[in-house]
Amino acid sequence: MAIKRVVVLHGLYMSGFVMQPLCSRLTNQGFEILNLSYNTLTPNKASIFTAIDQFIADQPTALVCHSMGGLVARAYLENNSQPSLCVDKVITLGTPHKGSAIAKHMHDKGLNMLLKDSIEFLLSDNHDWPFKAKLYSIAGDLPIGLMPLLKKGSRSDGTVLLEETKLKGMAEHKVFHLSHTSMIYSRQVTEYILQLLNQDRHAQLN
Repeated sequence: MAIKRVVVLHGLYMSGFVMQPLCSRLTNQGFEILNLSYNTLTPNKASIFTAIDQFIADQPTALVCHSMGGLVARAYLENNSQPSLCVDKVITLGTPHKGSAIAKHMHDKGLNMLLKDSIEFLLSDNHDWPFKAKLYSIAGDLPIGLMPLLKKGSRSDGTVLLEETKLKGMAEHKVFHLSHTSMIYSRQVTEYILQLLNQDRHAQLN
């Protein structure tokens, strides 16, 4: 069945406000959107998962997530609720699926107060994608940020290493010449997301 609903999850230190331009584009294309704001430093998983469950109900759904939001999405799928079985696609933008080198650096320097409970997600050590929902991982390679200072010669979007965005079992890995935050607002990225969301619709029409 074609995807009808889309859950949008923002990244660390952000809110649903930053995802609003992307949500508007998706709404204009006929998708029902849950742009979920949550406290990234003290995320209440029970509350987040309940809100997603109630929105999905029994409809084909995609999760579109920036950065840490993709790790929250993974935790949601691991929770294995009945509505989560209706998630067909997970599209992540700059998500450090293998764990965040910057978060580890902050943790090692004793700066946990700047990360608080987000550490549970950002220090993940994932290597594969074991879920029924297909993972489409979008990455950036315009290194505007701290990462070039921490890992000289590395490829990154300035915040997340390119290597951190790759997992065994993902459906697709696509790289855009964008920085970590700019990919949220990129028309090119939005068009790619719409292409992924509309694949099943076009298949049904044909």
